[in-house]
Amino acid sequence: MGKEKVGFCVVGGLVLVLFLGSSVTSDDKRQRWGKAMISGETMASSMLFNRVPSSIVLPLHGNVYPNGYYNVTLNIGQPSKPYFLDVDTGSDLTWLQCDAPCVHCTEAPHPYYRPSNNLVACMDPICQSLHSNDDHRCENPGQCDYEVDNADGGSSLGVLVRDTFNLKFTNEKRQSPLLALGCGYDQFPGGSHHPIDGVLGLGKGKSSIVSQLSSLGLVRNVIGHCLSRRGGGFLFFGDDLYDPSRVAWTPMSPDAKHYSPGLAELTFDGKTTGFKKLLTTFDSGSSYTYLNSQAYQGLISLLKKELSGKPLREASDDQTLPLCWKGRKPFRSIRDVEKYFKTFALSFTNDRKSKTLLEFPPEAYLIISSKGNACLGILNGTEVGLNDLNVIGDISMQDRVVIYDNEKERIGWAPGNCNGLPKSKRFII
Repeated sequence: MGKEKVGFCVVGGLVLVLFLGSSVTSDDKRQRWGKAMISGETMASSMLFNRVPSSIVLPLHGNVYPNGYYNVTLNIGQPSKPYFLDVDTGSDLTWLQCDAPCVHCTEAPHPYYRPSNNLVACMDPICQSLHSNDDHRCENPGQCDYEVDNADGGSSLGVLVRDTFNLKFTNEKRQSPLLALGCGYDQFPGGSHHPIDGVLGLGKGKSSIVSQLSSLGLVRNVIGHCLSRRGGGFLFFGDDLYDPSRVAWTPMSPDAKHYSPGLAELTFDGKTTGFKKLLTTFDSGSSYTYLNSQAYQGLISLLKKELSGKPLREASDDQTLPLCWKGRKPFRSIRDVEKYFKTFALSFTNDRKSKTLLEFPPEAYLIISSKGNACLGILNGTEVGLNDLNVIGDISMQDRVVIYDNEKERIGWAPGNCNGLPKSKRFII
């Protein structure tokens, strides 16, 4: 199967024996880590920040297919060094594979991060935000231990440290704020593993990099991305890069942990399908879009009905994704096949009268495989453990500006030119 990355993670305390059948426990690892902690350069005791919020724009690299991920380059540490981080709105914590020393690390594009000696204490609010359970215990008050479990089965075990992030703002100023991140010294690769230095967590929690930047008065707590279908795109923090009147907005569900616009109704070719109250969330850490089993099977039936009599047949020999179709000759682009497929949509209710529509034209749910077939980038979420949760992944967010406004608790989207960085502070959507 192709790379079907799901980016959601759960962060919890370290209370389990991680190496089954071994005498090495989490406590043993933490003690070993503490003794071997690298002494980094002493951080400046004070930093002067520009308290007038600006924005940050970062170029993205990668694609939905064949890579299966988008990443960003961040310069971290003293001296500053570059790291490639997967962009994940389904995770709060930013973490790097860490040589402290590393108990178990995976292949990475750069040498493993060498941490500072600035540990985050167990009772720090950022540490506490990572442990939702009320019985969070501080076995070692001087440090904050964490474990991240990803939906694809991967995990990262480590401690929180603070280090400098070298950032350039749209007001042309450079700042190096001291931010908390995870020093991951024990990684277990998941099913969608690829070589990375770490993960950039962009969720709603206090540990999110944007939440930390916002608390310092450097940017508004707003995240946006524009993923190009050609590959690449850009990521931005702050709210001075777009005209909000050009964006389709829907309220962010206040009770959801992730970026959820709440419940949706599935429509197909402008008609109701009967699938309603679909709990939905956006996740840049997921390559593809996932529907729960019932909605997924319903969509498959509608697509196959529309394709009846068309010059397409199922390509069972193509294992890129679960469902692919071939034509009389190999397809070179979505343009060759889009005329055979209908647009479907998710409709979100803003209040009792108005609704916001997120449309999925063929280019928002199809890829062309290396064999020249059209493959469906909508997958069965129930089969991968998402239960009834429906996830809008990268494939359906391409060539759109998607904005997560934590200040006003809303999510928005609009067509966008994602092929280059915005040329001005108010780029036209």
